[in-house]
Amino acid sequence: MGILEQLISAASQGVDQRRREVPLADLEARLGQRDKDRPFREALTRPGMSLICEYKRRSPSAGDIALGTDLASQVKAYEQGGAAALSVLTDTTHFGGELADLNTARAACGLPIIRKDFVVDRYQLVEAAVGGADAVLLIVAVLDDKRLKAFQAEAWDLDLDCLVEVHDEAELDRALEAEAEVIGINNRNLDTGVVDVQTTYDLITDVPAGKTVVSESGISHREELVELERVGVDAALIGEALMRSGEPGRKVRELAGSSDSTTEHFLP
Repeated sequence: MGILEQLISAASQGVDQRRREVPLADLEARLGQRDKDRPFREALTRPGMSLICEYKRRSPSAGDIALGTDLASQVKAYEQGGAAALSVLTDTTHFGGELADLNTARAACGLPIIRKDFVVDRYQLVEAAVGGADAVLLIVAVLDDKRLKAFQAEAWDLDLDCLVEVHDEAELDRALEAEAEVIGINNRNLDTGVVDVQTTYDLITDVPAGKTVVSESGISHREELVELERVGVDAALIGEALMRSGEPGRKVRELAGSSDSTTEHFLP
């Protein structure tokens, strides 16, 4: 079984277990208790390169990254450094995350939050909405066309933005056919784990004007962000470089550039 298949299998098993513990109807009954949403896409489309700063404890490719790092302190540092949005891993088996991380992050800062997980079931969309997310990740490689379109429509009905992730031309075509508004170009091959930022440069030329483009994985230096912005990338999702930095706020400021910090994205 390949890495992606393992991730999908674990996600499916996790959904089945949680649904037995908390039926979908019970989750849906809590939708009315949600806080005011924090628009995710809007945070990525203001002038300059927006930074989506990620919190993750480990990953299949890197192993343990920062198991003892306090979530609340980390995301506060991201916000103070100038992040436009947060990405929070909620996969437990392979990334060490949990659903409660969404609420912890939401209580600690005012940034919009995307739930980053392997969405394979509608149940996870309702979980995200109830749990404190403003957006969800939909991975084209994980979903067939029918579920991709259905999950995106359901997410919008729940006032969740969608980051629709692709990593090759065929997946990009499928995302565009599904009328995805925010396209995430993952520079990491989910089967091999190999990272190549050239993937973003290769695919962005086929993204129509008006779409929001996010480059994901393998970015750790300001110079890379400058080049990505030059070719039309709106935002970058950065995780491991921040989690390993030791000074996340300073690293965010370094990446954003002292003269063009993305702080204005979340200030009133």
